[in-house]
Amino acid sequence: MAMNDLKSVYIDQLQDIYSADRQSETVTRKLAEMASDRELKAALKRGIDGIDQGKQALAHIIRSHEAEPTGEFCKGMEGLAKEAEAHVLQADFGDDDVRDAMIISQYQRMAHYAIAGYGCCAAFARRLGYEGEAKTLQDCLDNTYHGDKEMTRIAIGSVNPDAA
Repeated sequence: MAMNDLKSVYIDQLQDIYSADRQSETVTRKLAEMASDRELKAALKRGIDGIDQGKQALAHIIRSHEAEPTGEFCKGMEGLAKEAEAHVLQADFGDDDVRDAMIISQYQRMAHYAIAGYGCCAAFARRLGYEGEAKTLQDCLDNTYHGDKEMTRIAIGSVNPDAA
């Protein structure tokens, strides 16, 4: 698709976030299996649910513009997913708490990518006059922020002190 106007950029970026969500959901499932802290494991499972809800919302928006959600492959999230694989799933840890600290680090990197994508697309939607879509994307952004803050709270409250 040619990038001739803001709408084409908007659709491209919606597809990019959809691809990013698909990749991060797969990795987050693996991270949840590896987590030992009960609160972290539960937060990751809620994160998976949130990612899935975001994917569904994105698919609906993209299709409403007569495009397919799978029109783009997110290389940015591909890199972050590979980092999570290397730093958690393929790494050796002598302590479960240390692994949990790394899980949070890798999850938050992926969440920050999603925050940037949802924020840009919500701004594009507002500018294009798609107020309903802007609200949906803002809700996705708010949910992602909430998950990020929850990970910080878990890290500060228990995981990082136990890992230290």
